[in-house]
Amino acid sequence: MAELKKEQEPVDATPHVSEVETVDAATEAEAVAAIDAPVSQGEPILQVRNLVKHFPLTQGILFKKQIGAVKAVDGISFDLYAGETLGIVGESGCGKSTVAKLLMTLERATAGEVFYKGQDITKLSGRALKAVRRNIQMVFQDPYTSLNPRMTVGDIIGEPFDIHPEVAPKGDRRRRVQELLDVVGLNPEYINRYPHQFSGGQRQRIGIARGLALNPEIIICDEPVSALDVSVQAQVINLMEKLQDEFNLSYLFIAHDLSIVRHISDRVGVMYLGKMAEIGTDTQIYDHPTHPYTQALLSAVPVPDPSAREGRERIILTGDVPSPANPPSGCRFRTRCWKAEERCATEEPLLAIPERFVAGTTPASHESACHFAEEKDVVHAA
Repeated sequence: MAELKKEQEPVDATPHVSEVETVDAATEAEAVAAIDAPVSQGEPILQVRNLVKHFPLTQGILFKKQIGAVKAVDGISFDLYAGETLGIVGESGCGKSTVAKLLMTLERATAGEVFYKGQDITKLSGRALKAVRRNIQMVFQDPYTSLNPRMTVGDIIGEPFDIHPEVAPKGDRRRRVQELLDVVGLNPEYINRYPHQFSGGQRQRIGIARGLALNPEIIICDEPVSALDVSVQAQVINLMEKLQDEFNLSYLFIAHDLSIVRHISDRVGVMYLGKMAEIGTDTQIYDHPTHPYTQALLSAVPVPDPSAREGRERIILTGDVPSPANPPSGCRFRTRCWKAEERCATEEPLLAIPERFVAGTTPASHESACHFAEEKDVVHAA
């Protein structure tokens, strides 16, 4: 009987960023020097251009075949400036956490570019990528599962020093860890305790201390307070604002709570189904929203004042959020939008200042991905 030929592994048909190029030592050294160079206040420190991440959908057990892709992030662009906080809001499943993983290079982008101090980190490797990861750190959503229960607090916070020994020499690490505990408001004597001996808020402070260990310039906060109660949320947010002023940090702050995002953010981006729907300053987004989806989100914010509640218009969206594996043509929001017309199905709106507001200097003059963008009076998030 003829031997069965071994079938080749299936090829992922999803377009990918070009493979990481092998660079010589001189080019790598130049990249490291650029990454370590300081950035002036108010200049872009992180520039995201047309970032895409598609997760392949396959069928079969032995011989897998790609039949589609989940378009988790599908062409978003934004800038993060030195010393500012950029808030990212949107419904669950819109791609916020995937963006965070792409910026941390925990996931490889399918397409697009992420420039950190002029270096495209999607194409970096070796020493240059290691330098980027030292300067961009992350605070995770769940303070319970993001800390290793078998490690002491001292080992957790000091672990980054094992990978980047140049930041803290071995004999100086214990003192450095105790300093970090003190900075985040914990007793330095807790260095030998384990995570289960702390409350949720204290654990999140430990996560923040770990993020600060390598003196980063950017901290990506993936819903850092969503698992905490309201009083502890306020403590952690106030701590993050204090640390930002003290260490000149830039934050990418991902959250569901619109009130918290407004409190901490300088600018806000609204995501829907892998796309950026609207982006602007906190005043522009919260007081002068022009995208229907942003207006619907803001109308859902609870208002404590009974008299204000009586006169507000509640925007009720119909239908379900479409699947990111099969998003609608044209505008992603058109299947739930009360303004949708035929043009919305055939032409995808660009994220740009609407034509009617281009010539003006009103707060409505900010980027919005809608063919029929206009201001609508909504009750503000407190």
